Amino acid sequence: MSAQPLKTSRLVWLGLGLTTALLVLAFLLAALNLRAGLGKPLPVISQVADFTLTNQNGQAVTLADLRGRVWVGDIIFTRCPGPCLKMTRQMRDLQQSLPSGSHARLVTLTTDPEFDTPAVLKTYAGRFGADLNRWCFLTGLKPQIAALGRDSLKLTAIEKKPEDRQSPDDLFIHSTIFVLVDKQGRLRGVFETSGEGIDPQHVKSQILAGIRRLERES
Repeated sequence: MSAQPLKTSRLVWLGLGLTTALLVLAFLLAALNLRAGLGKPLPVISQVADFTLTNQNGQAVTLADLRGRVWVGDIIFTRCPGPCLKMTRQMRDLQQSLPSGSHARLVTLTTDPEFDTPAVLKTYAGRFGADLNRWCFLTGLKPQIAALGRDSLKLTAIEKKPEDRQSPDDLFIHSTIFVLVDKQGRLRGVFETSGEGIDPQHVKSQILAGIRRLERES
């Protein structure tokens, strides 16, 4: 065999080795950056004000009932023709992905309390296999829902004018975010769940990482 093929072979293997080394280095740096990012404390955005709402079983739920547990919240309405079904499926996916040792809770508010009675919410929860020991669906008076959703959790909901509705059930424009609340009832994270460029699996991973971090806090 001539020297030239041997030299070429050595260069190929050297190139492959260098490429592999660079990929490994990139992977390690990405892992270190991820750990560093998760190591930073989540900011305290605001304090959630006390509230009293009603769950799918007709029972009163207050902020005190959630104190000591990390929880994730969103806002939907059950006859929504838009993003609500997708959001609820994402919340179900989050429920199924929570570690067995996690005590985190999931909280879904309705922006349509006149229709979404406890019985309607319970039926809706059953459609999605909600674990009602972990995931509650809350209704109440509109001012109470607005105080928790808009003022404390930054979950906006605006009722559409009749002339702007594309169907009889096209009632609201509302947030598609999930929010993360710590054990002291403080808003610590806001996560957009839909829209162009949004990867639901990445969002879920971020929320799960946030839950783990907050559950380690005293």
